[in-house]
Amino acid sequence: MTSQSSKPFLYVVVCAAGIAAGVGELVAAAQERQWEVGVIATPVAMGGFFDVEAVESMTGRPVRSAWRSPADPRPFPPPDAVAVAPATFNTLNKWAGGLADTLAVGTLCEAAGLGVPIAVLPCVNDALAAHPAYQDSLIRLRGMGVRFGEPYSGGTQRGASRKEFAWGHALKLLERR
Repeated sequence: MTSQSSKPFLYVVVCAAGIAAGVGELVAAAQERQWEVGVIATPVAMGGFFDVEAVESMTGRPVRSAWRSPADPRPFPPPDAVAVAPATFNTLNKWAGGLADTLAVGTLCEAAGLGVPIAVLPCVNDALAAHPAYQDSLIRLRGMGVRFGEPYSGGTQRGASRKEFAWGHALKLLERR
């Protein structure tokens, strides 16, 4: 299924992690690959984790974070694919548990139920990644067909600089069949 234009439509779900400031890199990479893009952010991510106005300018669409009323038109067409980047501990655990308390998590739950391809770039520190609930969530989401990139902790190794977040890898995961 594609949007009314000839381009496929990608939902980018952005969560509240410091690295979220670079989400424009994913939007630009998707547009270069001929995707139309709509961004959905967690409510906390809207609180200064990325430049909402710049992303809206790039996509030509509002960044969504709140539910619309039933009378409001849908601002985005149905997705052909979804990229979640950065994906946080909180969002991944709520999604795996089916706790659709935000538009972002509700969108992920629905997209998974519809069989829409979903790529995830986790951004979770090592201490949280070791939590058993997180490990269980990854197993459940992988079992649902969700495609995961390498985890990103945001930390640095002794004597090394922080590695870059692989924004474009989400698109490579979506190309995989």
